[in-house]
Amino acid sequence: MRPISELDPKALAGCVAVLTDIDDTLTTDGQLPAEAYAALERLAQAGLQVVPITGRPAGWCDMIARLWPVAGVVGENGAFYFSYDREARKMRQRFFASDAERKVNRAKLETLRARILAAVPGAGIASDQLYREADLAIDFCEDVDPLPEAEVQRILDMFAEVGAVAKLSSIHVNGWFGDYDKLSMTRIFAQDILGLDIDAARHRVVFVGDSPNDGPMFAFFPHSCGVANVREFEGVTFALPAFVADSKGGAGFVEVAECILAAQRQPAGAEG
Repeated sequence: MRPISELDPKALAGCVAVLTDIDDTLTTDGQLPAEAYAALERLAQAGLQVVPITGRPAGWCDMIARLWPVAGVVGENGAFYFSYDREARKMRQRFFASDAERKVNRAKLETLRARILAAVPGAGIASDQLYREADLAIDFCEDVDPLPEAEVQRILDMFAEVGAVAKLSSIHVNGWFGDYDKLSMTRIFAQDILGLDIDAARHRVVFVGDSPNDGPMFAFFPHSCGVANVREFEGVTFALPAFVADSKGGAGFVEVAECILAAQRQPAGAEG
């Protein structure tokens, strides 16, 4: 991982979209700093498409799509996207799985939920589980005492044993049935809502994240950036970002945003 000071200003000047994780990327110690939210707003005002790509639930994503300065949001690690058309006053939604498939998957996840809680003392169900449409979020440090790494790995293994996908975030283990992740739904969102082929335009997109569930995004985008706390996962096997900020959480996101905005303000042909 190279410092974000090595990001190419010429490449950032051509940036059209900023994609970002939320927990421990925009937030710091569980809260959204004013500076990080203001950075989102300044990016949007500069004409960039700003899109949170998060593991957080559908209920939260509805609010984010409506109230934040964003083009939309990809939620539950790629289970869906929401994008609010303010002129039409209509929420555009697309789910990876059908209603029927989600109903079947939910029943399987409920069975697994009971097994995990019985097998891993101290694990909890994420407090936002009530608002989820497609996954099961097991809390290992947000509202419970932090679990040892071996117990977190046990949770991951239990999802895998029944053929579910499981991803590690900074606070939860998220598991689901279905062949999708953050990147696959981001690709669909970009085409549907932004009219952007991200396979062709990946060099014009910046992604910011902090943890293993961001791995597909880190691997795909050449200008992927981590906030400093991504270093806490260096012993975990996943694709690391190409660049890393000096600061953790929201302050790290602001560093990345400032680099992008400075490059966007640079006169054409000027030397950085």
